[in-house]
Amino acid sequence: MGEGGRRRRPGGGIPPPKGEGGSRREPGGGYLEATDASVDDAVLLAPGQMSSHYAPCARLRLDAHRVQPGEALLAFGPIKIEGADAAVMALNLSQRGDLIEAAANFFSHLRALDAAGPATIAVMPVPRAGLGEAINDRLQRAAAPR
Repeated sequence: MGEGGRRRRPGGGIPPPKGEGGSRREPGGGYLEATDASVDDAVLLAPGQMSSHYAPCARLRLDAHRVQPGEALLAFGPIKIEGADAAVMALNLSQRGDLIEAAANFFSHLRALDAAGPATIAVMPVPRAGLGEAINDRLQRAAAPR
């Protein structure tokens, strides 16, 4: 047994407990420390570790407080922003402002808005606390230069 009662894996190393981020396997089968998006994309083992991932064809405009002509809208919460009625298409991650519901809808809504063919998707602000931190991380990756 390793630290905190967790079992050691063949080849050494203890995987991080659930909820503490990803880990990478060493060639000998052990585990390396948890990784983040700052690691060079060339040495990554999974697409989710890349700085530009989850990326739609449309450009994302984050923390939008109004919709520009020709844009689609990825909304969050009950407040309607200026220009929302004129959006190419609008979907709300959670009308109630529920971050669990927002996370569950994230990928399907982003794909559906992208399929509508706008050049840009305006994304309303999503709170950065709790699960909102993960949602904002995915938004940043989707908006990253490609």
